[in-house]
Amino acid sequence: MTLLRRNSSVKSILEMAKTAGIIIIGDEILKGHTQDTNSFFLSKLLHTSGLVVKRTTIIGDDIDEIAHEMRVFAEKYDYVFTSGGIGPTHDDKTFDAAAVAFNEKLCPNETMVGLCKKYFGEGPMDSPKMKMALIPESAVLHFGVDPNSGESYKYPLVAIRNMFMFPGIPTLLEKQAKSLIHLFESNDEFAVERLLIKEGEIAIADVLRSCQDKFSASGVSVGSYPDITNNYYKVKVIIESKHSDASQAAKEYIVNSLPQKAVVEHYVENPVTLQGDDVYRCPRFPTNLRNKVDKSIDIIKESLGRYKMHQLCVAFNGGKDCTALLHLVYAVLCKELKESPNSMSCLYIKYVNPFEEIENFMEKSVTTYRLDLISVEGKVKEALKTLKSDRPQITGIFMGTRSTDPYSSNLESFSPTDPGWPDYMRINPLLEWTYHDVWEFVRILSLPYCMLYDLGYTSLGGRENTKKNEKLKYINENKVVSYRPAYTLQDEKFERNGRL
Repeated sequence: MTLLRRNSSVKSILEMAKTAGIIIIGDEILKGHTQDTNSFFLSKLLHTSGLVVKRTTIIGDDIDEIAHEMRVFAEKYDYVFTSGGIGPTHDDKTFDAAAVAFNEKLCPNETMVGLCKKYFGEGPMDSPKMKMALIPESAVLHFGVDPNSGESYKYPLVAIRNMFMFPGIPTLLEKQAKSLIHLFESNDEFAVERLLIKEGEIAIADVLRSCQDKFSASGVSVGSYPDITNNYYKVKVIIESKHSDASQAAKEYIVNSLPQKAVVEHYVENPVTLQGDDVYRCPRFPTNLRNKVDKSIDIIKESLGRYKMHQLCVAFNGGKDCTALLHLVYAVLCKELKESPNSMSCLYIKYVNPFEEIENFMEKSVTTYRLDLISVEGKVKEALKTLKSDRPQITGIFMGTRSTDPYSSNLESFSPTDPGWPDYMRINPLLEWTYHDVWEFVRILSLPYCMLYDLGYTSLGGRENTKKNEKLKYINENKVVSYRPAYTLQDEKFERNGRL
């Protein structure tokens, strides 16, 4: 009897929520010529609007196949959303398929005819200029409104019955969907709780299964999503229901069932969105680190008084020190410029045989911080000569150097390059920082860093001169040799123990 009541309860809750299906149309998607982003956008938008997306399908430019999917989806789900196949060419077949799906004729729509004439010019109804004016006879038009100007968008969303046919161009689809969300917005809301777990899925599988069994009668759904590249957690757990009390209770059950400190706290998904507030106002910095951060901020601010932005660049090679430096400079620029900096110049002196993990991290960092990457391969001195030739306007370089680094004990916050080297001012905001300061700063702020540091490397160079640090080596519970993360190194004098 308990099992029957549980299943009945879950079913009734699911039936109460409005459902949706998404059909992505286009041979170019199936052939890999174009990457689909529309299904991701629609799924996220619809979910936050209270709809349950039950299915997404991708099909080619075949009228009968499209029509079949439209009929099935329209009968099965409360709302259907299509993307693609709308345009003036022979392979734009969405309207034709909709007419077939619902046994209707394609007819010239007066409003659409006027729009086609306005933007494409006069032409017969069977011409490409008028193709988008032919829509199923019962179709209706919905014009979205630009939230900034208050004016209607030029092209309408065409709908028939419970199906909305969006263009395949992502920018157009997103504008229309956001402006017309009221057409299919549900009154239902999902109470969502999130947990970030340091353990892998195998270690938490029994707890999650137990939670699902315990709370399924309340309509709770528990999902786990592994992330093998994140520096702070291994699994993201999403707990959802239509009742906040049920979601919260399930979350507490999982937390109490896991080992202490298994759940990540104070995690920030994307620190750059804080635009420097994390650096300037973080309440979790210890006093000693807070003082060093403030002094580093003052050095960066002083450099902005000495140099124009176009005269400065950040030395960044994907290492831990310059990861901290990059975020510090970004934070100060956000505060001083009162907006996110655009195209901050960044010098990457690339090893001849770099780690793939470093290259991947560099690529992500360029996107995250919107860097103007200047990539030069070879020795430091030769790289600076190349920089001087290619970017003569740059005269100051922010460095992630610490006084404990080789040949750095006599450096000052502002130190010109040595005689015989290209003429630059080396700006050193981190001179007084220690190895542990860097890691404390990086991890308190949830800054992404190169994943090699989680695999036992403590100092990064090229493949030919870098190995894992033996001081982090241990035998795990399965009697397999493993390495602890770099931030767990106790004695920082062994930081470069892995450099050859």
